[in-house]
Amino acid sequence: MVEEILKTPLSAWHRSRGAKMVPFAGYDMPLNYPLGILKEHLHTRKAAGFFDVSHMGQVIIRPKSGRIEDAARAFEALVPVSVLGLEEGRQRYAFFTDDRGGILDDLMVANRGDHLLVVVNAACKAADTALMQEALSATCEVEPLDRALIALQGPKAEAALAALHPDVALMSFMDVRAVDFHGVPAVVSRSGYTGEDGYEISLPASSAQDFVARLAAFPDVEPVGLGARDSLRLEAGLCLYGHDIDETTTPIEAGLIWAIQKVRRGDGEREGGFPGDAVILDQISRGSLRKRVGLLPEGRAPMREGTELYASEDGEAIGKITSGGFGPSLNRPVAMGYVPTERSEPGTQLLAKLRGKMLPVTVAKMPFIPPGYKRG
Repeated sequence: MVEEILKTPLSAWHRSRGAKMVPFAGYDMPLNYPLGILKEHLHTRKAAGFFDVSHMGQVIIRPKSGRIEDAARAFEALVPVSVLGLEEGRQRYAFFTDDRGGILDDLMVANRGDHLLVVVNAACKAADTALMQEALSATCEVEPLDRALIALQGPKAEAALAALHPDVALMSFMDVRAVDFHGVPAVVSRSGYTGEDGYEISLPASSAQDFVARLAAFPDVEPVGLGARDSLRLEAGLCLYGHDIDETTTPIEAGLIWAIQKVRRGDGEREGGFPGDAVILDQISRGSLRKRVGLLPEGRAPMREGTELYASEDGEAIGKITSGGFGPSLNRPVAMGYVPTERSEPGTQLLAKLRGKMLPVTVAKMPFIPPGYKRG
C-alpha cells in the first residue's frame, strides 16, 4: 500500500515557481528552484533565502495548573536541558533521549509565558507527539498545531522581515515573540538551521502563500529548497536527525554537551532525572569512546554518508561519515562523522575509502564557516 504524500500549505506555490519537488519525510517538498542548489546556497550566505519548513511538527504544552513552571518541570523529565531556567520569550535547543542515552529526536523548546512551544522534526513528529502525550498528559495539555512554518535566513533577513514589522530587528539570537504582520498573527523566533542570522515564522496555514509572496517581492530574498538547506547546515556543522544523530548516538558522542546546562549535570541542582541520565552523566564525567568531528577531504570529490574511515591503509575501519557533500561557500568538499576519541583532534590525518581507493581526510574544527547569529 502506497502512503499518500502530504502537502504543505505552500506546495502549489512551490510548483508555480518552477520548483523541483521530491518526497521528504512523507511530504511533497521543493529540492530546488530554477536558480539551482549552488546559487541558492550562495545567495543565502550573501543575502537572504526563505525555506518552507511547514512539514516540521509544532506542539503546544500547556500546564493544567496555569503555572509555566509546572510544564517546564514536567518537560525536563524528557530532556537533559534546563527548561525551568528558560526565561519567557526565549527558546533553547534540546533533545529527547532514551534509557540508553540515545537521541530520539532533537528539537527547539520556547517559553511563551503561559505555555511551551515545541518544534520537532517531521519524520519524528508522530512519535514525539505520542511520547509527550503519554508522559505529560497528567499535568499538561499537549496540542499539535496545524500551522505553516517559514524560515528566513541570511545577512539580509533582518532588513527584509523588519520591512514587514520593525520589532523583529530588536530580537537577538534565540528570542521568541508574537508579531502581527499586517493582520497575520505569527510567532517569530530568531533562529535557524544555516549558521546565518535569520528567523523562523510560525503562522496560520491560510496566510502562508500571501506571506511568502510578500517576502519574495524583496529583491534580496529568494526561495531555497532542501538541497541548499542541507549544504548550508553541513557547512554550519549542524546535525541532521537520522544521519548524524539517532538512537545509537548519545549527546556527548555527538558533541552536544554544550546544550546540557550545568544545573542538569552531575552535582547540579536538578542533576539527572531524564531518560539515559546514568549513561550521559557518566560520559560527561569520564568522556565517550567516540566523537562526532568535522572532516576535510583532499581533492574535489565529495565523500557521502556511509563512507568508511581508516587510520591506515591496511587496518580495519575505525569510523564512518554521517553527512558529506560539496561546501559551496568554501569551494571544497566537507563532511562530518564519528571517529574514536583518540583520533578526534583537529589536524589528525585519516583515510577514507572512496570507490575502492584510500583518499586522505583531515579532522577539522566545526563549524566550517563563522556563524552569523545576532547575539544580544
